[in-house]
Amino acid sequence: MPKWWLAVGAPENWQIAFGFGGIWGLKATAKQTTLWKNLSQDDNVLFYATNPVSGLIGYGVVRTKFKQDKPLWPQEVKEGKIIWPHRFEFDVSYCLPQDRWKTHKIVSDIVKMIARGGFQIVNEELANEIVNAFVSKPSAPEVKVSLHDEIKAKLLEIGRLQKFIAEKEYDMDGRKLDVVWRRVERAVPTYVFEVQIGGDLYHAIGKLKHAHDIWNSNIFLVVVESDACKARELLTGTFHEIRDKIKLIEVEKIDELFRRKKAYRAFEAELGIS
Repeated sequence: MPKWWLAVGAPENWQIAFGFGGIWGLKATAKQTTLWKNLSQDDNVLFYATNPVSGLIGYGVVRTKFKQDKPLWPQEVKEGKIIWPHRFEFDVSYCLPQDRWKTHKIVSDIVKMIARGGFQIVNEELANEIVNAFVSKPSAPEVKVSLHDEIKAKLLEIGRLQKFIAEKEYDMDGRKLDVVWRRVERAVPTYVFEVQIGGDLYHAIGKLKHAHDIWNSNIFLVVVESDACKARELLTGTFHEIRDKIKLIEVEKIDELFRRKKAYRAFEAELGIS
């Protein structure tokens, strides 16, 4: 059963951690070494940034552990020695944009109290409350998920399996992109997806064009078979400039990719090389 951990560090150290694709470290004290040894692949970790943020900024999943003998964080570089040698890599499941760390952080008296103890295991119930506070969930016991939302959820999972920071409803100049994948926290989206199932193809393609123009992102339009022809017409007419840049993917292909990715990851885990 995956455990939940709380990782506590300065905002500048979290910036480095995200900038290097998801790396955290613990000191070589007896207590911290024991905790590091008890840390397992697929455990979950909550990200707590200390003053001046003083709150939770996201969460992720532990992937691998390793020991390091090269300085990484500012204090290590300044002092020329390793302070946090017991390290682990993690995938980001959710993280607030850096400019919202102070304003949108999750914090409570109990979280502040726990954070004073540094890196440690946390109660699963509390962890789930924190996750739900970041991403609100429907209150109804049974909610019918639309095909549109189902495909978005699969794109998010595929992106995370690819070790990208995958996000939905990503803001682009006041407009929301369905799903984006970023390589590191401070980077612009490398891949941008719009999912259109009987929706407004014109505006969806327009958003993708803008994403390509400002970020040079790889852009994808996910459609049902009945909308593919209309999309191609728009790409040979109004949006001919991006005809060779945008890729059309039918929803069935996303389903197939999702199944294959999950099976491949399960096979890697079976062999112990994930």
